[in-house]
Amino acid sequence: MRLPAFKVALIDPSLFTLPYDVKLAEGLRGIGHTVRFYGKSLEPQEAEPAGAGLVQHFYPEMHRWGLSRWPKPASRAAKGVLHLRAMRRLVEALRREQPDVIHFQWLPLPVIDRAFIGALRAIAPLVLTAHDSRPFNASPSSLIQNLGATSALRLFDCVVVHTEQGRHRLIDYGVEPGRIARIPHGFLHDDRPPAELADTVSDKPVCFLLFGKIKPYKGADLAISAMRRMPAELRARSELRIVGKPYIDVRPLARAAAELGSCVRLDLRHVPDDEIGALWDQADVLLFPYREIDMSGVLMAALAAARPIIASEIGGFAELLESGRTALLVPPNDAAALASAMCRLASEPSTRQSMARQIRALAATVPSWQAIAAETAAVYARAREARAAAP
Repeated sequence: MRLPAFKVALIDPSLFTLPYDVKLAEGLRGIGHTVRFYGKSLEPQEAEPAGAGLVQHFYPEMHRWGLSRWPKPASRAAKGVLHLRAMRRLVEALRREQPDVIHFQWLPLPVIDRAFIGALRAIAPLVLTAHDSRPFNASPSSLIQNLGATSALRLFDCVVVHTEQGRHRLIDYGVEPGRIARIPHGFLHDDRPPAELADTVSDKPVCFLLFGKIKPYKGADLAISAMRRMPAELRARSELRIVGKPYIDVRPLARAAAELGSCVRLDLRHVPDDEIGALWDQADVLLFPYREIDMSGVLMAALAAARPIIASEIGGFAELLESGRTALLVPPNDAAALASAMCRLASEPSTRQSMARQIRALAATVPSWQAIAAETAAVYARAREARAAAP
């Protein structure tokens, strides 16, 4: 059945999943839909994502006021007030725009956001993508973010998840199964062919890379602990690189890394897109020792790198990866198991290369963004039909 062209308001207030947002918007536009993408005001050093058509609606005052320099309690309180104001203005803007569907990617402050759901649903059906079925991967930046986070899910016409784990959790939260749609996560990469892995032992240390935003659930501390547990001979021929912008107190990580010397390197900063390909090329193994996850955007971006993976056996890692072929899967929060997997791949270059070939085959099965957009548009149609049929 051919769907009508929808006018979509796509909303990610803090741009938590910007690469996903951009790809989805491009996919929807590519199959004939109109997308207006609302997000936060960018900082002066942040480049506007190409082709996103970003409306910088949320928090423009943050930079003028210098909130990043305020004490954390004061800056969080101020951002909460700004979020309330931005949501009021969003309702006004969407009343003027009259979209066919309103699609949230995140509710940054559910305790505030849920107060506007009634007004927004009066404009158009509401869809939410629950990127984290356990809100904020059980590590919110403040406790207030958890207030109402699961009950708010029941207020949407449709909720999109990426994994079976996510679907089951939403049902446990009381979301009607008929309102849940599982849509795969897209392939975030630049189509650049990866460098080949060596299949023999070389003098170069085996590089284990943990890349992405450094948050509590990502397990950077577990990676360092696992490195410490490796036999001295293997550790001397290995290197752990932890690269990404930190959202935690990094002093414990720095102390633990210093104890191990030059085999652990911390590069704690935002990495521009044009540097990410070189990171993949320099890595021999990609680490995902996460404590909690549904689906990882970093994993989807990394598939193009065709590198063997060590990951926690949870969520999308367990559903997408096959232990022993594309990855070594280990129990979460288990530094000893992580160390054992790292030892194996550090000492078996032929296994690394075999896994790299399997990763290439896996990457070929990931659906295109136009296919994902078509599934998303079908969810929009379902939400509109349900709204029309409701009393």
